[in-house]
Amino acid sequence: MLIAGFPAGAWGTNCYLVAPAAGEECVIVDPGHQAAQGVEETLRKHRLKPVAVVLTHGHIDHVASVVPVCGAKNVPAWIHPEDRFMMSDPEKALGRSLGAQLMGELTVGEPDDVRELHDGTELKLAGLDLTVSHAPGHTKGSVTFGLPEAADIPPILFSGDLLFAGSVGRTDFPGGSHADLLKSLARVCLPLEDSTVVLSGHGPQTTIGQERATNPYLRGLDDAPAPRRGM
Repeated sequence: MLIAGFPAGAWGTNCYLVAPAAGEECVIVDPGHQAAQGVEETLRKHRLKPVAVVLTHGHIDHVASVVPVCGAKNVPAWIHPEDRFMMSDPEKALGRSLGAQLMGELTVGEPDDVRELHDGTELKLAGLDLTVSHAPGHTKGSVTFGLPEAADIPPILFSGDLLFAGSVGRTDFPGGSHADLLKSLARVCLPLEDSTVVLSGHGPQTTIGQERATNPYLRGLDDAPAPRRGM
């Protein structure tokens, strides 16, 4: 298994390229703001051929490079229908101006081929088996992607902005709900094995066991403070 990730853009959003091994087909997770160059460099370094882009949610810091990446590689983008509008109208998704000086040149809109994700969908892409879990709270259409345990790796959870190392995604943008986020944490994250590696939308990797033991949102859902990390 090959997972190559890098932080991109103004918010340091993690973009991941996932493949069975170097030199094979891959899936790109969350090519966000200013991620296109990093995607190209990672594809060349590991001799990868992308077959799809999959999106944990629709905020601009996670989808800003979808159009150029999908267009250049002629691959589809997968997103939950509740967040699809955000690709074309990112300011509506945030309830505020993006700020041209911060964002720089920005291409908004949908790629030519958009496919919709739903809870429980099993995506078989690039020799990978990705399980989709709808996880609303940060946005209405937030999802996670799970990879099963393999011979050389523990289970993997691409958590987007649902769960971070020591924190969770903010819920103060349009469509956010703190109550829904806590429900998603309980339904999606708590049942996972402690060995599950969490690759989130921002910050370092962690494990479910580490977060179960130390993350206040998993240890005491009723007393958790308001989250502020993420877009």
